[in-house]
Amino acid sequence: MMPVDEAIERIFRKLPKLGSEALPLVRAHRRVLAQPLVARHSQPPFDASAMDGYAVRAAEVVPGQPLKLAGTSQAGARFVGMMEHGQCVRIFTGAPLPIGADAVIMQEEATAKGNQISFEKVPKPGQSVRKQGFDFKRGAELLPAGVALTPAMLNLAASANHPTLTVTRRPRIAVLATGDELVAPGTPLGPDQIIASNTYGLIPLLAPWAEQVIDLGIVADDKDKLEAALLGAFDQGVDMLVTTGGASVGERDYVQEVLRDLGVEVDFWKLRMRPGKPLMFGTRGKTLVFGLPGNPVSALVTATVILKPALRALTGHIDPFWPRIGVPTLLGLPPNGPRRHFMRATLSRNDIGFLQVEPIFETDSSHSTSLALADALIVVPEDSPGVPPGEIVDVIPLSWG
Repeated sequence: MMPVDEAIERIFRKLPKLGSEALPLVRAHRRVLAQPLVARHSQPPFDASAMDGYAVRAAEVVPGQPLKLAGTSQAGARFVGMMEHGQCVRIFTGAPLPIGADAVIMQEEATAKGNQISFEKVPKPGQSVRKQGFDFKRGAELLPAGVALTPAMLNLAASANHPTLTVTRRPRIAVLATGDELVAPGTPLGPDQIIASNTYGLIPLLAPWAEQVIDLGIVADDKDKLEAALLGAFDQGVDMLVTTGGASVGERDYVQEVLRDLGVEVDFWKLRMRPGKPLMFGTRGKTLVFGLPGNPVSALVTATVILKPALRALTGHIDPFWPRIGVPTLLGLPPNGPRRHFMRATLSRNDIGFLQVEPIFETDSSHSTSLALADALIVVPEDSPGVPPGEIVDVIPLSWG
């Protein structure tokens, strides 16, 4: 059995380059920047007022002694010309600072009598002024490549005058469930049949990093039918093929055999983890091929632990393993064996509002209820002697996205 970290390293070494594409800002949310975002101008592009009030020369302000109102500067319509000595200009938030002014006094600290404006306090030079380039300067790198674009980042890109952004391409993924016993949800169950559930968890889990996820449905444990379905996926040019079930070496576990016959180079097929030991990885040209276990918990946990980091790396994320957090465990953890245990758990807050994690002690890989109730996985190292309550443990939050 291969250690988890080594398996992930081997997968990362075989990730293809998907290239990049330019997208308009309205379609770039959550996409990954393929190159740094560089400011095309300075922001603000001029010295601007930070509030509604009056633009003045700080040195000319004497409390109670009025200055003459010379005009108005507002956003989109600046005061034209120079503000002369002994004058002030009515100004609004975001408007260009008039030539000759060096401070803004808020309107609540001013008294107007016709065109004579007096002030309560002497301002400091630069008061309530946003200097040109205060936010960013032309040519500055605002965001590095490899970040997933948030709403705030898209707002920044628009402010930097970028109508489009270059982002990494996303893979096309095909998902296939195998097993004679499987039937679709809503089907009356016959003898020895079970509902096929894995696809309905895997597709939304993988979708945030995919251009398209193709559901290839359910295929019986029949070599010819498997070969036709798998070959069809390869013919569609998918970047990643994910199967569930049939990847072990039982008498009717044909997936690995058929994939080899179709030219897949199998790298490994057993991992030192639980749940999820029988996980297969291989490649066919540039197509990544994963054979996940058939048990529902094993399928979703291996997809979270193995496929999600692979997809994040494939799509150019700076940190493929985000998020990982250290949290104290509410209950003690028992000793662990030679396989790394990704233990179902729930996050909560203690009496003073700090995060804590509570383990779920159900370990059966078919027990979907416990995984549905979990919002985290505790990573229990191989051969751990056990963990006492209150100790910090490594946690993978299950955002399922």
